[in-house]
This record gives sequence, C-alpha cells and structure tokens, in this order.
Amino acid sequence: MSVAVVRRRFTVDEYLKMVETGILNEDDRVELLDGEIVKMPPPPGPDHNASTAILARLLVLGVGSRAVLHPGPTVRLSKRSAPEPDLVLLRPDPRHYRDRYAEPGDVLLLVEIADSSLRRDRDLKLPLYADAGIQEYWIVNNQNETVEVYLNPSGSAYASVRNFRRGESVSPSAFPDLHIPVDEIFA
Repeated sequence: MSVAVVRRRFTVDEYLKMVETGILNEDDRVELLDGEIVKMPPPPGPDHNASTAILARLLVLGVGSRAVLHPGPTVRLSKRSAPEPDLVLLRPDPRHYRDRYAEPGDVLLLVEIADSSLRRDRDLKLPLYADAGIQEYWIVNNQNETVEVYLNPSGSAYASVRNFRRGESVSPSAFPDLHIPVDEIFA
C-alpha cells in the first residue's frame, strides 16, 4: 500500500522568519526554492572562490557606479523562492537594499559559479530565475571553463542561450561596453 506524502511548502516570509528567529542559521547552508528548504552544496572550494573573486573584481571595475555588485545575496524571487546566487549586479541604489531584499526588477545580472552545483544551477534554479523574469543569468561553468549566458526569459526557460569559451569575451546586456575576457575568469 502506498502512502501519500503531503509536503508543507513555505513562503519567503515564513522562511525569513525562521532565519530571523534562529531556527535556521548560516551553518545550515540552505535556501528556499519553490517553497522547499533545500540544502546548498558543500562549501565552495578554491576554484569556485577564485572564479567568484576574479569575476567580482572585473564587474566592479567595469560597471563602476552604474550598478551595485552584491556577492551572495538573498534575492526575493517570488512568494516561494529566495535563492542565494553567487553574484548579482543590482540597479544603483545601495541604500534601497538596506530596507529590503533585492527583487527581480532590481537585478541587472545574476551569476552562479558552478562546479559541483552545475545540474542544480541549470535544472532547479534556471527555471525559477526565468519564471521570475530575471533578464540575464550567467552560469560560470568551472568544469569546462565556459560562461553560459541566458537572456530573454520566456516562461520557465530562456529564449536565448549562448556559451562563451576561452579566447572570447562576454558582456552583460545592461553594460554592452564592458567586455570580460573568459580567459581572465579562469586565470
């Protein structure tokens, strides 16, 4: 006899209250995805950290005061999703983000640095980002040293997908004047 399992999905407000009251803390390494509290991959290794730091530096130098770079923020995507991407470029109003979490309309570019999290970033997070209307999503793929660029969300997918390899440069659509050599990300 099979037993029906009823799952209790959480809202972002309930999830954030659990964090605020100490039920969940940084040591738990979780995020809320589509109403479920999901364990994050193990702490990132040196390769992940290096790619994150290098790309953060290149973005900060390239966009200057035209955007705010936020490393590892909670982004309030919807009523039931609050992921913590590796890097986010936000519209330039840093005081605005003191009073609330970033929301899809604030996001100019959202980046996940992927090594062990590649399938999760593509299969679980990408549809949530597209559904929320995140206009540009990058997966910095440490496994094959490419940058996957997803543009123009349509439902739970992106209409445009392009892979940038070593020897090429990638530019955020919000800042077409900024050319980031893929080689530098994986230096």
